[in-house]
Amino acid sequence: MECEFPTVNTPKSEFKEIFQNTKTIAIIGCSPDASKASNKVASYLIENGFTVLPVYPKEDFILGQKVYRSLSDIEVNVDLVDIFRKPDVIASVVDEAIQRGDVKCVWSQLGLVNNAAMEKAEKHGIKAVQNFCTKIEHMMIKED
Repeated sequence: MECEFPTVNTPKSEFKEIFQNTKTIAIIGCSPDASKASNKVASYLIENGFTVLPVYPKEDFILGQKVYRSLSDIEVNVDLVDIFRKPDVIASVVDEAIQRGDVKCVWSQLGLVNNAAMEKAEKHGIKAVQNFCTKIEHMMIKED
């Protein structure tokens, strides 16, 4: 698989506003393994006051939070979708986010790029961030 260069991205200048307007974050691919990046990011976000909704195919609870099998299964509002899955899965996650109607931002982690999916998100009024880490970006904003 060839890596894509991100050509669709919400400007970094808007990250602070994204975090300020976010209360609930669905983490797609949130691992129960504490050594994995998705678990570390989820833990950090919980510690910083966000409600984290782990989406994972197994487990009932991760970091004390109820686990959902898909974004569509979540019965509360989702402000931001944080993706820790391969680029070819991003399109289906974006489709689910669009279908929900409550997602304000779709964010794919470092190294994860799918320009076509993110362009589709933007066309539906959803901010699209890719190839950035929510933990790193939030930490940098907190230091400002």
